[in-house]
Amino acid sequence: MSAERLTELRSEFSAIDTDGDGFITEGELAGRFPDLPAEAIGSLNRDADSDGDGRFSFEEFVRLMSQD
Repeated sequence: MSAERLTELRSEFSAIDTDGDGFITEGELAGRFPDLPAEAIGSLNRDADSDGDGRFSFEEFVRLMSQD
């Protein structure tokens, strides 16, 4: 992945991570995407939260955004 793409992803991640703790929570996703159904958020948790801690790290976010 190019440095430019990583920079774009970091910016997107930061826009969602409103408290700046380095993780995206379900609440932050719902706040950023209010029309996103709860089922979609649940699906994201199952598919992307690889360590099962209920939030997304930047690494998990990059992995999710890099999938085809």
